[in-house]
Amino acid sequence: MRTSVVVFTCDLRLSDHPPLRAARYGGGRVVPLFVRDPAVDRAGFAAPNRLAFLADCLRDLDTRLRERGGRLVLREGDAVTEVCRVAAEADADEVHMADDVSAFARAREQRLRRALEADGRRLYVHDAVSTAVAPGAVTPASSDHFAVFTPYYRRWSAQGLRDVLDTPRAITVPEEVGSAQLPERGDVSGVSPGLCAGGETAGRRRLTAWLRSGVDAYEERHDDLAGDGTSRLSPHLHFGTLSPVEAVHRARRVGGAGAEAFVRQIAWRDFHRQVLAARPDAAARDYRTHHDRWRGGKDAAADAEAWREGRTGYPVVDAAMRQLRHEGWMHNRGRLLAASFLTKTLYVDWRVGARHFLDLLVDGDMANNQLNWQWVAGTGTDTRPNRVLNPVTQGKRYDPDGAYVRRWVEELAGVKGAAVHEPWNLPAQERARTGYPEPVVSLAEGLDRFKRARGRS
Repeated sequence: MRTSVVVFTCDLRLSDHPPLRAARYGGGRVVPLFVRDPAVDRAGFAAPNRLAFLADCLRDLDTRLRERGGRLVLREGDAVTEVCRVAAEADADEVHMADDVSAFARAREQRLRRALEADGRRLYVHDAVSTAVAPGAVTPASSDHFAVFTPYYRRWSAQGLRDVLDTPRAITVPEEVGSAQLPERGDVSGVSPGLCAGGETAGRRRLTAWLRSGVDAYEERHDDLAGDGTSRLSPHLHFGTLSPVEAVHRARRVGGAGAEAFVRQIAWRDFHRQVLAARPDAAARDYRTHHDRWRGGKDAAADAEAWREGRTGYPVVDAAMRQLRHEGWMHNRGRLLAASFLTKTLYVDWRVGARHFLDLLVDGDMANNQLNWQWVAGTGTDTRPNRVLNPVTQGKRYDPDGAYVRRWVEELAGVKGAAVHEPWNLPAQERARTGYPEPVVSLAEGLDRFKRARGRS
């Protein structure tokens, strides 16, 4: 009987899984394999929140496999070495895995292909597993990737998606292949107390509930900070416990403006992946440089630390940063405001903020995180690189009653209404009682500094 290995990476599901479908073709045996590679830790990708969410995902994947007669095989060590070892133990001819766009993943794929070929085995890499449309599937006439989202989205929307694949009913795993013990969330320290549950079961449940009762209002409510009208599906898309192809198909069946706006967000995710696939150095270098001379030294370090702690003196920014620390997740509008404040008002290097987000975000990945940060900093694909988001104006617009701020900034919980966005205007005694910090910089000073740095004044 033919045996194949399926290497799970950021595709931790059984539903709509092209590598698994190909490996099972003809009814052969399959080794569902996940390798816990220390190189991921050394590269700085293994943050506590993602490790805890990953533990949930692996346990759920193992449970779903066992319901079908299989099991998950977990190995620890160098990914290439362990995949080759498992393939040899199972006498497998083929190894299947999903494509990925990071430089780390591309290098791993190349090493694995060479090692397997040296052993007389073949590696098959499948696209449209972690994306709805594969990187490079749509390109402009004059370049290998789109640098602006709107024309990309037009081509992306016209691109036909593959069909959703059925979840396998039965999976046969060779008994002779052993496994390490699966991790548990409780073994991970430093996890945000409000971190959501991981795994395909939780992800599919959330998607179904979202499409039933949330997506219709998404167009009107996606920027509502207090109402939180977002899907909160980003962690599941990042770990691949949900298929973006299936999510798009299901949303389009629902239809309407809300569903279209939701699909557009999935297209943004694909857009960033096709940029990073073409420009892998954009994970650490400016996509479009403005020759910024970012602030350094003690003052900038102190400002950045106040930003991390949610003590900048600007309530909506601080609320967003405190939500991040508590949940390992942040509302999208909050991400924009926090990033704009760090890079445009404080004029601190976007890489400082991107690193902090990667340290805490459960959905943090190279493509979305780094390129979203560059978009806000004006060094990425934004066609208006010098736009600055005013945290007071934005707070009043997207949190008009101040409910989001009061939820996360407990010092200001007693301040009524929109006054919470400008605590410096409170009567002196009331202001002192809150214990809330003074602004680290005036908005006028920050704007002037940024304009001078960019040569705009």
